[in-house]
Amino acid sequence: MLTTQAGAAALALALGAALSLAHDPARAQTQDANQEKCYGVALKGKNDCAAGPGTTCAGTAKRDHQGNAWKLVPKGTCEKMASPTSPTGYGQLQAFKEKT
Repeated sequence: MLTTQAGAAALALALGAALSLAHDPARAQTQDANQEKCYGVALKGKNDCAAGPGTTCAGTAKRDHQGNAWKLVPKGTCEKMASPTSPTGYGQLQAFKEKT
């Protein structure tokens, strides 16, 4: 009986940790050192987080290539990805004012 209770407690702790990371995807996603935030490459509703005023987090970009919305990409690839709204035409490592 004690083994069953210990197993149930361990399972509850593991589920709690998983739900905690799922509830805060920004924290979970920024843990990987092989990825970087790339602004201006996410499509409408497909950003990972930070989409500016009036938005909450992941999936809240109001338009494609929004300058203040980011997507996690493999480290070193951001500034090689196309972004038609970026001043350089490529993804940026910082939020930017979109060109018109």
